[in-house]
Amino acid sequence: MEEEKNLGKPLEERRGKLTVVLMLATLISAFGSSFQYGYNVAVINSPSLFIQQFYNTTYVERYGRPMEDSFLTLLWSLSVSMYPLGGLFGSLMVAPLVNKLGRKGTLLFNNIFSVVPAVMMGVSEIAKSYEIIIVARVIVGICAGLSSNVVPMYLGELSPKNLRGAIGVVPQLFITIGILSAQVLGIRSILGNNTGWPLMLGLTGIPALVELLLLPFFPESPRYMLIQKGDDKTARRALQRLRGSEDVDREMDEMRLEHQSEQAEGRLSVLNLLSLRSLRWQLISIVAMNMGQQLSGINAIYYYADSIYSSAGVKESNIQYVTVGTGAVNVFMTITAVFIVEAAGRRLLLLIGFGICCVSCALLTVALTFQESTEWMPYVSIACVIVYVVGHAVGPSTIPYVVTTEMFRQSSRPAAFMVAGSIHWLSNFTVGLVFPFMESGLGSYSFIIFCFICLATLFYIWLVVPETKNKTFLEISQMFAHRNQVDIQVGNAPLKPETGDGREDDAFKVTAF
Repeated sequence: MEEEKNLGKPLEERRGKLTVVLMLATLISAFGSSFQYGYNVAVINSPSLFIQQFYNTTYVERYGRPMEDSFLTLLWSLSVSMYPLGGLFGSLMVAPLVNKLGRKGTLLFNNIFSVVPAVMMGVSEIAKSYEIIIVARVIVGICAGLSSNVVPMYLGELSPKNLRGAIGVVPQLFITIGILSAQVLGIRSILGNNTGWPLMLGLTGIPALVELLLLPFFPESPRYMLIQKGDDKTARRALQRLRGSEDVDREMDEMRLEHQSEQAEGRLSVLNLLSLRSLRWQLISIVAMNMGQQLSGINAIYYYADSIYSSAGVKESNIQYVTVGTGAVNVFMTITAVFIVEAAGRRLLLLIGFGICCVSCALLTVALTFQESTEWMPYVSIACVIVYVVGHAVGPSTIPYVVTTEMFRQSSRPAAFMVAGSIHWLSNFTVGLVFPFMESGLGSYSFIIFCFICLATLFYIWLVVPETKNKTFLEISQMFAHRNQVDIQVGNAPLKPETGDGREDDAFKVTAF
C-alpha cells in the first residue's frame, strides 16, 4: 500500500545528478571500449601506402616475385572490410553475453578482443605476416561490435532519466575522439610512416588495459542486478553509489514495477522480439534509424573527402591536416550534442541532423558536377562536406544509440541491441562494398541516393518516433502501446496511466503521439 501511495503522489521528482562514481564509470567504459571503435575505423587509412608496401615486400621475400596488383587490391580490401564483418559477429554475441555476464562483465570480457589483436598487429612486421593483420582486423571488429552496443546499454541503465541522453551521447563522443586520435597519429611525421605503422596499429590495446584495471571498481548495472538477477541488495548498493545518496526508494520502486510488467514475457530472444506485437514499432524504428545512420553516406563522405580536397587545390601533403580538421569538427559537434540533447530532445536533433545531411548531399551533388567548370565550386564542395559532418554529428551519429536504450525494457533490450547492431554493421559493410561501384558508375550523382535515404529517414522519424527525453523506460513503453494496439501489463492486470480516482498519475504521465 505504501509503495502504491508513493507512486501516486504528484510530487516533484528529485532530479538525478552527475556524481563522481557515475562520471568515472562513464569515462572509463567509453574510453576503454568506444574509443577503440573509432580508433580502429581510421587507424588503417593514413599508413595504408606503407602497409601495402609491407604486404608486397613480404610476398617478394616468400615467393621471389612482386605481388600482382589485383591480389594486393584483394588483400587490402580484406584488411579494410574484415573490420565491419567482425563488428557484425560482435553484435550477434551481445544478447547472450550481457545476459550471462552482465553489462560490466561483458565489457571486461570484450577486452580480450582488443588486447590479442593489438599484440598481433604490433608484431606483424617482425613476424613478416600480412595474414596476421587481416585476422586481427576481424577480432578487433568483434570488439567494436560488442562495445558499440554494450556501452550505450550499460550507461543508459546507470543513468538517471534526466541525464540519460547526455550520458548516452558520451560513447559516440569517444568514437569521434578515437577517429581524431588515429588521424593525428597517422600524420607522416608522427606514426603514419614506414616505421611507425605497427606501433600505431598496436596502440589500440592501451585503452583496453586501462578499462581492465579500473572498471572492476565500479558497479554493475542496478537494473540488471535487480530485474535479471533478482539481487535486490546489490542493486540498491550500486544505485546508492551511483546517485551519491541513500534515498533511492523511488527509483528502486520504478525498477520493480518494470520487472512486474515484464514477468509474463520473460527474457526475450531475437525470434521472440521479431514476433512480439507489443514491440513491433520500437523494432521497426531502431532498424530504420540504424539503416538511416549508416546508409546516409557518412562513410562515403569520408571516402570522397580526399578527392574533394585535392580538387579544391589543397596540396597532397596538406590533405592529412585538413582531414584532421574535419575530425576535430566532428568531435566539437558531438560535444555540443552532449550539452543540448536533454534540452532539445532526441527527436528534434534527429530531424535537424538528417535534414542537414539531406540538403548537404543535394548541394554536394551540384558542386561536384560543376566544380571542373566553375573556379570557386570546389570550395562549395568542401563547405558541403563540413556541414554534412556537423549535421551527422548532431543527430544521426549520436542519437540512435540513446533511443535504442530507451525504447526497450530490461527483458527485450539485449535482443534489441543485437538487432540494431547487426543492422548497423551490415549497412556499414554494404556501403563499403557498394560505394566504389556507385562512384564509378554514377560519379557525383551517388550522393543523390544518400540524399533520398536521409529524406526517407527524416519522414519516418517525424511520423513515428516520439520524444523520449526525461521519461522512464516504462513510460516510453506506454507511449508505444497505443501505436502497437496493446496494453502494458503488470502481473495479470493492464497498467493504466491513471490513478484509481480517475486523475492522471504523475508517475506514469505520458505524451501521446
